[in-house]
Amino acid sequence: MQYRYQFRRPTDTRRDRIFPLRRGGSGRGERVRFLEYVKNGEWSTVLGYLLFVVLMAAGYYYNITFVQLGLIDLGTRLVGMSGTSVSTWMAALALLTFLVAVGTGVTMDRRNWSTDLRTKLRVLLLVVVVQFALTTVAPGIRTVSGFGVWIVIASVALGVGFPISFSLTIDFIPVPDRGYVAAVITAVTYFVANAVPLDWSIEVFSRMMLVAMGPGIVVLAVLASDRIHVLSDVVDELSLQHREFGRGRFCRPAPIGTRSLAFFVPVVLMFGVFFIDSLGFLRIIETPALVLTSWQSPSITTRLSIAVVHAIGALMAGVLYVNFDRNGLFLWVFALFGFTYVLYTSDLRMAALFPTVGGDTPSIVNPLFYSLTVSFYTTLNFALWPDLSTAETIGTHSAVGIGMAGWLATFLSTAVALYLEHAEYTLLSHLNLVNALALLLFFGLAAGIYVRRMVTISRGRSA
Repeated sequence: MQYRYQFRRPTDTRRDRIFPLRRGGSGRGERVRFLEYVKNGEWSTVLGYLLFVVLMAAGYYYNITFVQLGLIDLGTRLVGMSGTSVSTWMAALALLTFLVAVGTGVTMDRRNWSTDLRTKLRVLLLVVVVQFALTTVAPGIRTVSGFGVWIVIASVALGVGFPISFSLTIDFIPVPDRGYVAAVITAVTYFVANAVPLDWSIEVFSRMMLVAMGPGIVVLAVLASDRIHVLSDVVDELSLQHREFGRGRFCRPAPIGTRSLAFFVPVVLMFGVFFIDSLGFLRIIETPALVLTSWQSPSITTRLSIAVVHAIGALMAGVLYVNFDRNGLFLWVFALFGFTYVLYTSDLRMAALFPTVGGDTPSIVNPLFYSLTVSFYTTLNFALWPDLSTAETIGTHSAVGIGMAGWLATFLSTAVALYLEHAEYTLLSHLNLVNALALLLFFGLAAGIYVRRMVTISRGRSA
């Protein structure tokens, strides 16, 4: 019985801290809760923070390395497919993942799985086990049919996994800390991905992920099994937190509906962010002069510089997210994308006009600004969807938001990239197009914010 009470939290002080948010507080600019939980010895909640950060960082690292980079290497080098064929399969993975995710998210909310922590842990355990098996067999695939079967199974696992993962936010992270936690997840993921020198090959990614996923499976199995008394008490306490953490920052005082403009506009804006990023990055990584002097540079100084900028950008975005409106962050992202591609295209123009001036090495400034931009929007993506949701809509909103903005945008940008490749667009023309899209969205959003403000002022005067 002694251990049973070590994880109990003082509910009187907790009530005083949380209930002001229930009375309509937005969560903007409020004090960091994590330090208060540590100070008050609320170790169940502290453990929830740590578990969430580790799960989300590991899952995102898996996606940006093994899935996005490892599968390209598997398809082209080991299976022997053309780059176009691999891109087509990757687009199919994105589309199927989106469809499965939406079905999973809607099912979660309708069957109340979104508020059942143990059910989510058990489903997540199953997903990680399937991904462990897929990661094990991937380096041995040598046929197109085998590659296709792998893609289909992986799509189902990913589509089930990310609505479940994002819905854990309402169990583990209070509203005022979501921006900071999203920043930590982004900073850790990108710092490790860039600072640790790895060859972009399926074998290397597979070995590393298997080492990381093994302990994760054990931890999830222990938490989901309900057989260890102390941990069972911890899960019991965490499973009640959705009652206080469930309503997101932007759902106060009234919740946001799935079909409302307040939900649709962020989906469209984030779709634009992912589309621009994917469309530009697909061309950048196919250009050896650009990728070998940045993300795959043999210089540890270059890679560490990118890693540090990623971390700084994430932490900056976390602070801005907590203290400012989401539209302001979208403006930052589109402006940074526009400026980044101005840098890339300016370098290309200078190299064409004055071949002897710039030399053969592209500027390190370009990937640094690109890294800063990616960290900004990734932090926003981790925090936004739970804050547009309640405990009753977190499954659907995270599935639709991330599915459309992330996976569907990737599908369409891959299709556009393939079209531009067949149309023999030059690197400069391709990046000019990406830059134009970024600036179009920036000025479009700025104009929309201005018009909305003028309408609000006009209505206030007429009233």
